Amino acid sequence: MSHLFCFGFGFTARRLASKLHAAGWSVSATARSAEKCAALMAEGIDCQTFDGTSLLADLNPLQKATHILLSAPPGEAGDPVLNLHRDDLAAMNSLQWIGYLSATSVYGDTGGKLVDENAPLRATTARGIRRIESEESWLNNVSTIDLPVHVFRLAGIYGPGRSAVDQLRSGRARRILKPGHLFSRIHVDDIVTVLEASIARARPGSIYNVCDDEPAMSSDVIEYAAELLGVEPPPAMPFDGAGLSEMARSFYADNRRIDNQLIKSALGVTLAYPDYRAGLEAILAESAD
Repeated sequence: MSHLFCFGFGFTARRLASKLHAAGWSVSATARSAEKCAALMAEGIDCQTFDGTSLLADLNPLQKATHILLSAPPGEAGDPVLNLHRDDLAAMNSLQWIGYLSATSVYGDTGGKLVDENAPLRATTARGIRRIESEESWLNNVSTIDLPVHVFRLAGIYGPGRSAVDQLRSGRARRILKPGHLFSRIHVDDIVTVLEASIARARPGSIYNVCDDEPAMSSDVIEYAAELLGVEPPPAMPFDGAGLSEMARSFYADNRRIDNQLIKSALGVTLAYPDYRAGLEAILAESAD
């Protein structure tokens, strides 16, 4: 039986695990706290704690894995899974696929120019630099200890419960104006489609950009979500006067467009939500059911 082991069980991992479990896979996962693990166990998901500072208490679920999804972010000390379990992974003969969820922040600022997977990695934020280092660490092990690693550089993730529609409904939406500043996005279910396609066409050492076909300003997305809901969008706020936190401002530090042709040509992926409009329309329809 195919078995998926997830280091970290966030939005994307949960969505992939649900799809594979429905197809007959077994699934194990980690969470950062005992409370989160208890909640997952209550849902029927085998779980143990992993906070990146100590070894897994039980190696059996990992050792029976045929596929591993890595969504635990790297820290200042590097990638927590490699730091603690590299030798365990090297000893596994059952592994067919490892998926490492990275981010398009590795490219840094391109002034709005299009970048593909071969573009230079010029991240300037601490998060982006750590991602670059973690990617390199994992990919180095493709040849040194024969790990079947695949890297997925994800754009901004949205989906049911985590979208401009949900932000407007909760009163948290802000319409920040920074003309010409584009963000690439990807619906979580399209990420799952890409991951499933890679599992079916494993090519260790591969790197894939994962985003939709239309980068857009965040203000455009908020305005369209408001139109769908039949409400007025929040007042427009110029970026420089929006009083954003340092974390929020960091997301506006880089302006780039991401080329997604490789997931189509190499993996045969057809996006269900090729732009934010299709994605938001589906989220609204789903919430109305």
